[in-house]
Formats: sequence, structure tokens, C-alpha cells
Amino acid sequence: MDVFKRILISFTFVLFVLASSAWAQSDPVYIKGGSYFDVHTEQMVENEGILIRGGRFYRVGHAPARTKGGEYEIIELSEDEYVLPGIVDIHAHYRIDAFGSEELEEIDEFKYNALVYLANGVTSTFANGVYYPYMELAAKRLVNSGKWTGPRIWASGPYFGTARPDWQNFSKEEIYEQVDYWAALGVDGFKTKGGNPETIKNLVDRAHWHGLKVAGHLGSGYRNTTNSITAIDNGIDRVEHILGGFVLDSTKYAYPVWNKVDTTTTDFKKTVQYFIDHNVYFDGTIIAPVFFTTLKDGFDYWEDEQSLFTDYVRKQLPPREEQEASELMDGLYEAMKRSTKAFYEAGGGDLITLGTDAPSHGYYLAGFSAHREMHTMVMAGLPEQAALKAGTLNSAKALGKSSLLGSVETGKLADLYVVKGNPLEDITNTRNMQLVMKSGKVYNPQNLLEQVKGKIGPDNESKTESWFKYPELVEEADRIKK
Repeated sequence: MDVFKRILISFTFVLFVLASSAWAQSDPVYIKGGSYFDVHTEQMVENEGILIRGGRFYRVGHAPARTKGGEYEIIELSEDEYVLPGIVDIHAHYRIDAFGSEELEEIDEFKYNALVYLANGVTSTFANGVYYPYMELAAKRLVNSGKWTGPRIWASGPYFGTARPDWQNFSKEEIYEQVDYWAALGVDGFKTKGGNPETIKNLVDRAHWHGLKVAGHLGSGYRNTTNSITAIDNGIDRVEHILGGFVLDSTKYAYPVWNKVDTTTTDFKKTVQYFIDHNVYFDGTIIAPVFFTTLKDGFDYWEDEQSLFTDYVRKQLPPREEQEASELMDGLYEAMKRSTKAFYEAGGGDLITLGTDAPSHGYYLAGFSAHREMHTMVMAGLPEQAALKAGTLNSAKALGKSSLLGSVETGKLADLYVVKGNPLEDITNTRNMQLVMKSGKVYNPQNLLEQVKGKIGPDNESKTESWFKYPELVEEADRIKK
């Protein structure tokens, strides 16, 4: 009997629902049928074969050759199934707000949020600043060791700037020492939020010495904040939320001015060109303001997200539609949409990345919001292929990880997800998850979510300050501190 007939396994969605969340894979794996998104041509390509060995894409565009003793697990896709590179969310907070903690209203919940990210095809995350950096590194180790299931965690460490609760006006030597310390522990990049120009220069200089990137939540220059132009001059690698630049007034806060941005002005065009000339990435996080105002298009449920929270949490929350509107956040949302579109049309498409910046308040979770962000990019006026590329190759490049991530390409880590329906025809088809693969290992999205149901948040009031401090996480964090 032909070897391929003997080992042919058709991985249909029905079978995945019945199977365990991760299937032990023979090495190699062969994906046949369907189409895949080529980030370089920005087109769907008929899949003539994707061969995976050792957790990497071994050959793309060819059927496997028969080799002595070689057998292949085969994933057979239908004509209306599409392979997409794993999503790289470079502003991927594991943060939960309003459930209480010892010191902060916001905490970082890594165990179950990791499952939600992976169930949505997010195979790599960079949190862009955390309040519990030792726990972040512990979560990274637990995932990498296979003790926990989740996306690849690229650790961001603590904030550098006033967003850090214990921040002081650190000297150059102290910032260098801190960067050295966190880099030695395994941090993969840094975030400045509330950093003044001197802080940013010192942070960037030392991070680059370690070969690490720096992202910035910046201001206008008002009250010792840093304008994006100054940050770019100081070598920052990417800018979050707004382009800022020449448009802003250094005597006023950034957002009220940016909300009125006219993308046809010379100052706006000069700002865009400054980013392009210096190859600085822009992470628009367009959906972020929606979490603080009334809901917008795209904020529907395609899975029962609220069922993932504990009964206690669900009972504490008023209906989401009762949230009051915020003029500031409504204006920011619209300004983000039109400025991201203008940035793309001015030639900045390869510098636009995907970041959700979506701490959960008990209604939505950041893993799902990666799809909301892509949808919002398209509603803002970007083509579907630009949104897909922003969430894959562009974000991988911004992290300095494009040799490993961001495309279905020979030699890269085999991170992908399969959806039903062509996202280039309707970007919301990215929500139609069929399977997820991380480093060649296949997961059932529904079974990943099933592991989360009723788990996020405290079970009762007495646990509001401790529920996220899982014993294995705390033990690993303590080992890192030592």
C-alpha cells in the first residue's frame, strides 16, 4: 500500500473538537490543500505543500519526497481553508483591570490569558511593559518548558518612566545597570512610558548595546514628556498609539491636540516622513480607546468570551452598554483611524504593526482583540492584506525576530493558524479558527478555550488580591529573583 495512503490523516474541524487540545505530532508534518498567505506578494497562494520538520518550515510549495523510513502526518485542507502566519502581537498585555490586587488596580494574568491568545492564532506576544516583570519572565519559562501552554512570550520587563510605580529620576549609570540586569535575566526588549528625553536616550543606548529594541508611549514634550521626533533622534525603534511629532504643541497634552489632527497638513506629512526616513515602526493600537468609551463596530462576540471569567467576576460587572461615552477617547479612536490610513497611504505600510493594548475589564480579552484590531485597520481604510502583514511580518521585524517569525517561509518557526474563508475578501474571516500550530505542534482552538472557561478572575472577594499568583508561577519567579 502506498505510504501516503497508509498514514493519511484528514484534520477536519469536527475531529479537532473531539480531540485533545494538542496533538502529538510525528516529525515531519505535511500540510496539503487550501491556500496560504504570502506576506511578500501579499496574495493568497494555492498550497502545493508545506512540509514541517523539527518545528520549522522545511519546504514550502512542494510535496514531500519519499525517504527511507520517512512517514508524514498529513493535514489535508479544503479549498475554502487558508493558512495564515501566526499573529505577532507586539503590544499584548496579559493585564486584567478591576479584579483587585495588593498594590495596583491592574494585574498581569499569564496562565489563562496565554491559552486565549494561542486559541486565536496569536503565537508570539510582547507585552510592552508589565507591573510584575518577574512573573512575566516566569511565565516565559513555564511556556518555553512546556509546563504551560501559550504563545511564545517575548518578555518586556518593567516600564522605564513614570508608568513604573517605583520610578525615580534615575541617572545614566542606574539606567544602564537596570538594563543590564533585566537583559541578563532574559528580557527581550523594553518599553518607555512617561520617560523624559534623557531617560529614553540612556535606555535606548544601553538596550541597543544588548541588541534589544525599545518601544515608546510618548507625549508632546509637555511637562517633561518626550515628543516622537526627539525619541526618534535618540534612536527609539517604534512608537505606540500616535505618531505625534511636528503636529503636537509642547505646551499642551498630546491627546487633545492629536484628536484634531489634520492629515493633509505639512506638519503631519513631515512627521510621517520622519518615521519613514528613520525606519521607525508605528503601532497604532486603534482599538485601545474603545475600552474606555462606548462600543464601536467590530466589538461583537463570535465566541462567548464572558464565559471564560469566573461567576464571581461576571456578577460584579454592569452591562457593557451602560458604560458612558468619553469625548477624549472617541476623538482619539477616530484620530487613530485616519492617521493610520494616512500613514499607510504615504508609504508607511511596511512600518505598521499590530498591537492590541487591551487590558480586560471583564468583557473582552486581548487574544480575540487581535482580530478586532485587524478588522479596525480595514475599517480605517487599509487593504486586508496590509492588516494581515501588519500582524505578522511587520511586527516580527519590529521585534527584531523576522528571521524566525512572521511568514510561512522555509527556515522559520512553524507558527500558523488555519481559517475558513478568505480574509482578503472579508478580514473577519480571520475569526473562523480551525486549528493553530506553534513550532509544528497542532492545537484545537475550541479545546484551548474550554480549558479557560470560568477560570479568569477570583472566585470570591477573599481571593481578589491573590487569584493570579499561581503557585508554579510564584515559585519560578522566586527562583529568577535569586
